[in-house]
Amino acid sequence: MKKFVLMMIGFTQPTPEIMESWMQWFKSIEDKIEDQVGFDNGKEVTKNDITELPMDLNAITGYIVINVENTDEAEKIARSCPMISSVKLYEVRPH
Repeated sequence: MKKFVLMMIGFTQPTPEIMESWMQWFKSIEDKIEDQVGFDNGKEVTKNDITELPMDLNAITGYIVINVENTDEAEKIARSCPMISSVKLYEVRPH
């Protein structure tokens, strides 16, 4: 098994239809999910400044760690996501 992280990009105010599609998607992959986290109130911290990050179409809104056989399976799961803007997919480097 390989481990992948799906970073969810984009926020819009959830409607009942959006929430239903997300719940169905989570249920369809629940046996592959190792961890999942949602984000709020982001900040970008640099050496000289701290900037509040808006919850908009460019926001990172959460991540899901999945365990699957290969990259093709991870890509299929990412494509099936009811994403707002996009899903960034990363393979986790083995320790």
